[in-house]
Amino acid sequence: MIRLGSNSPTRALILKNFGIDFIQNGGDFDEDSITTTNPKSFCYEATKGKFNELYKKYGIEDMPLLVADSVVTCEGKLLRKAKDLADAKAMLELQSGNKTSVITCMIYKSKEIELIDISITTYEFAQFEKKHMKEYLDSGECFGKAGAIMVEGFCKPYIKKVLGYESCAMGLCVEKLNSHL
Repeated sequence: MIRLGSNSPTRALILKNFGIDFIQNGGDFDEDSITTTNPKSFCYEATKGKFNELYKKYGIEDMPLLVADSVVTCEGKLLRKAKDLADAKAMLELQSGNKTSVITCMIYKSKEIELIDISITTYEFAQFEKKHMKEYLDSGECFGKAGAIMVEGFCKPYIKKVLGYESCAMGLCVEKLNSHL
């Protein structure tokens, strides 16, 4: 049994699908306190900040702690969670017909090991259909997702090429974690 230090239903589903027993306890680390605009550095700092908060609260005596965070980058720009509809639309327009990378950092700590991993999955997307993009934006599913994308949902039919693990793009590189459990 591990403690998933995340409120993400997608991360919980990944663990469930891989048969990993867990309880879920997210935190409330303020990502806005991070000043870097470098996507990889931001992802690491956010994960480390969340980990430190939850480690102080729960420790690892009862069970190991797993924390993860993801960001999206396109054309070198850091794409976090959309603030509003206009922000989500701008992010999707940037990624449409472009290469987009999802960077996921995870920190897993038990009494025996500490694993820090930064994984990147890169997608080459076809042009998003305007009508489909509007439906997706109107649905609100784009909110709460880094870069406003869902590779397992809206983006799936537009994927031309992928390099990396799909689980990384969904928020937790479970294949790398699983080899240490």
